[in-house]
Amino acid sequence: MKLYAKMTTAAIAVCLAGPSAASNCAPREMVIENLAKKYGESRQSMGLGANNAVVEVFASEETGTWTITVTSVHGMTCMVASGQAFEELAEVLPVDDNDA
Repeated sequence: MKLYAKMTTAAIAVCLAGPSAASNCAPREMVIENLAKKYGESRQSMGLGANNAVVEVFASEETGTWTITVTSVHGMTCMVASGQAFEELAEVLPVDDNDA
């Protein structure tokens, strides 16, 4: 199992266990409001993880802070990682010599 899949599965397990199991979990609306007000972060990207959990990246271009969240199908959102120095990238895959 890939590391990302293991991390997502662990984050989902924490979300499903509820806020008492992890103090970084709360209803989605509360988490998003807190990220916006306290850190100026807005959603930059999103995708579906295991068990249809929504994985989102929030960041502030102004401060460079970022947060990764996982939201379960039940609406509980857990903050699974955060940091600084966020940069938006649009990298292109290298051309394979066999494709030329």
